[in-house]
Amino acid sequence: MTTLMSKPVSEMDQPYSRRWAALGVLCLSLLIVVMANTALIVAAPDMTRDLGLTSTQLQWVIDGYTVPYAALMLLFGVIGDKYSRRGALLAGLAVFAGGAVFGSIADTTNAVIAARMIMGVGAAIIMPATLSLLVATFPKAERSRAIAAWAATSGLAIALGPLLAGWILDSHSWSITFLINVPIAAVAAVAAVILVPPSKAEHLGRIDWIGGALSVVTIGSLVYSIINGFHFGWTGGPIGAAALAAIGLVSFVVWELRHPQPLLDVRKLGQRMVGGATLAVLLLFLAAFGAIYFISQQFQFILGYGALETGVRLLPLAIAVSIGAVVSGRITPLIGVRASIVGGMVVAAVGVLILTQVDGDSGYWMFAVPLILLGLGIGLSEPPATDAIMDNFSEDDLGAAGGLNDTAIELGGSLGIAILGSILAASYKDSIAGFIGGMQVPQLTGELAQQAAYAMEVSEESVGGASLVAEEMAANPLAAAQAGPLLDAAGSAYADAISAASWAGGLALFVGAVVVAFILPGKKAPVQQGPVSV
Repeated sequence: MTTLMSKPVSEMDQPYSRRWAALGVLCLSLLIVVMANTALIVAAPDMTRDLGLTSTQLQWVIDGYTVPYAALMLLFGVIGDKYSRRGALLAGLAVFAGGAVFGSIADTTNAVIAARMIMGVGAAIIMPATLSLLVATFPKAERSRAIAAWAATSGLAIALGPLLAGWILDSHSWSITFLINVPIAAVAAVAAVILVPPSKAEHLGRIDWIGGALSVVTIGSLVYSIINGFHFGWTGGPIGAAALAAIGLVSFVVWELRHPQPLLDVRKLGQRMVGGATLAVLLLFLAAFGAIYFISQQFQFILGYGALETGVRLLPLAIAVSIGAVVSGRITPLIGVRASIVGGMVVAAVGVLILTQVDGDSGYWMFAVPLILLGLGIGLSEPPATDAIMDNFSEDDLGAAGGLNDTAIELGGSLGIAILGSILAASYKDSIAGFIGGMQVPQLTGELAQQAAYAMEVSEESVGGASLVAEEMAANPLAAAQAGPLLDAAGSAYADAISAASWAGGLALFVGAVVVAFILPGKKAPVQQGPVSV
């Protein structure tokens, strides 16, 4: 007969016998959190057509999830430490599933954004809980292997999200991409009650609510300013948010340094191992999310792959992350944390830099090889980096440690899409401007002239816009002759844009690897080979 798991790990004399099954539950919970972020890559075109989304609205459909997700993770991680890590996981799954149900029935832009925000709150509860429960459940000798599996899951989800969404979109509407999360969340919740032992901090005092509020304001304002400033220009809103983030950061650091029981011991970031590992995680996901952002558009709009085909062709990244994580677990105890992290960052940087060589005639394999190298680099680097962060916090501060690691992941992803995406957009616009300006179009008047001007403006703004305009032109006898040249010009301009963005992302990752090599101490992984008790 199935029984509920009610005995805490701290009361067990031996390592928990079903810990690997519990890890499967934690990885399943992590899977839907990351998939919800990446599935939108292939669902966005259908949502844009059905809801008539403007570029600003589409950005908020995406970032309605990102902002609360990034802003709340640190606070919710500490709340889970205080009251119940498993309880936090269950609460997060419930909130996440509720937002998914709401999203599946939403039929307006504002409702979809609200649903994404609710899911973002749920994700912010789930993600740090998975990592703190992992560390609390596994004996120290096995943690590096467990974290490697956790990291491999995040890499798998990056590609599985578009794959699953593509499969759904082949025969259903985009709303089902929300609903698919509900049964997975339900299975994870039931399995968590049966398999995951309860856990909480034994000696944690009162929660630092002021520090929590400051962290939410700081991270939320920072992510908002990054997203809106780079995508829509540094107007009053993004500049004000950036100023608020700066004030919030200074206030948070000063408050945490003076507080007897801080939300996050910021002195930890001054430790070489924690600071270097956190920087490595942030830079890896900056490059990863930026690259996936522009490669997926290349697949859909230039190479003409459908949603499912795009998801399938992103799978090499997921497979490579899994392989890299397995290799990392074997070599890190031999070569040390620094060598594994820095080596992985260099491999990932090489993958991104290969993309600087793409041109208008590049086929799939010109992108598959970089995806494989990027995945291997993440798999080699992320597990030891995450292990280093978690290992340097006490058992009572696992939620804060998990929140720090996960915030670095999400902040890095936001920076990657915002910064590399803005370089991509600016380069594309510059490259295609000459062609658009020289296009021979029929002499039109009135409404037709306005439509033609709008079509040229859309074509100049994004490769997706150019693809849609070319499709419309091909169906119009007056403009059909221009459809092919427009697509060719868009493909060439977008290749230039990928090259420019890849130079920025690859060099940032390579220079970051050098910096991380200097920061991290040159000692071997803190992993014991023999069995130990918790």
